Amino acid sequence: MSLAFRTSDAHSARSLLDHFSLEMTGKDVAGLRKAADAGAIPSGTPINLTYLATEDRETRFVAARAISELGFMPVPHFAARRLADEPELRAYLDGLRAAGAAERVFVVGGDSRRPEGPYPDALSIIESGLLQEYGVESVGISGYPEGHPDIADDVLWGALADKTRALAGRGLETTVITQFAFDSGSVLSWVAAARERGVSAPIRIGVPGPTSVKRLLGYAKRFGVGTGAEVVRKYGFSLTNLLGSAGPEKFLQALAEDYDPPRHGELQLHFYAFGGLEETADWVTAFGAQNEEGGR
Repeated sequence: MSLAFRTSDAHSARSLLDHFSLEMTGKDVAGLRKAADAGAIPSGTPINLTYLATEDRETRFVAARAISELGFMPVPHFAARRLADEPELRAYLDGLRAAGAAERVFVVGGDSRRPEGPYPDALSIIESGLLQEYGVESVGISGYPEGHPDIADDVLWGALADKTRALAGRGLETTVITQFAFDSGSVLSWVAAARERGVSAPIRIGVPGPTSVKRLLGYAKRFGVGTGAEVVRKYGFSLTNLLGSAGPEKFLQALAEDYDPPRHGELQLHFYAFGGLEETADWVTAFGAQNEEGGR
């Protein structure tokens, strides 16, 4: 299957592909170095660094420093519910500042059933005032085009409004990064609804990098992403063939075709490297090159 967009989609495609971001864990530093050496990731690309319970703080600091030293923009995550107290939050911010990685962060509630400390959600960290104290200038927050398995839709919308309002009130830049989905229509409908509710911040559409169908379905189940037979067929795989692999070509083609800038505002892409950081970066490079050829 060709990776190129149809010519009629070329303007939207280029707009979406410009300034994409990637996500990695602290264990992906070697893959990041290989991708950087191969020139697969443009200089200055935002690289989000997840907050995994299985990785300690020092691992995150080393990874954040590597992202910065390789010429990319580190965006470390904060999982609010996993922070035991204010000293732990300060220690993390202080370490990130020392690593040159405190300018941009991403704040999420996290998947713990109960907060381990005084921060039950992303808003509580934003309202603590500590982000500005340690030099944070831009904050990413979550968006859920297909909802959240444990949170009602009206609560999600309310939280999004509260967070964007709180960040604006503190003079902090805001970016919304969405959970991935297989249905481009539901994603764009959610974006349009967010704009109608007054969310004017740039939105990065979450996109899974190429990986095995089995792994992709595992992540979809974990995050509450719809996997109906018709939806995944349009995305590009079948529920009866779990041994194959799947990339987001069809999803991005459909997204570009229906993307309406006046209605949807500023959109960019955020790639979840489920199949590996180096593999995802290579795929994005190839996809972008073929799309550029198709748009000429």
